[in-house]
Amino acid sequence: MNVYPREVEDLLALHPAVADVVVFGAPDEEYGEQVRAVVEPLGEPAPGLAEQLVAHCRERLAHYKCPRRIDLVDRVPRSDAGKILLDRVRGAV
Repeated sequence: MNVYPREVEDLLALHPAVADVVVFGAPDEEYGEQVRAVVEPLGEPAPGLAEQLVAHCRERLAHYKCPRRIDLVDRVPRSDAGKILLDRVRGAV
């Protein structure tokens, strides 16, 4: 099934606790790839934030489009031009 990362990123970016987000496909033995997200919280993250964000997605998207895992990071790595450094994102999780 096709999952467009931008659709999931746009939804997560609307959450009031999210400062920045990147969504990507991570290797998965069963399906080939699974949806993963890396989130930079706005301020100090509340306990259970990752689970709240998954629930936020499940209420608004088809379940196969929702991240199976959300990792919280201090800062989403970006280049000077503002592009996401995906190799660093994958290395940080």
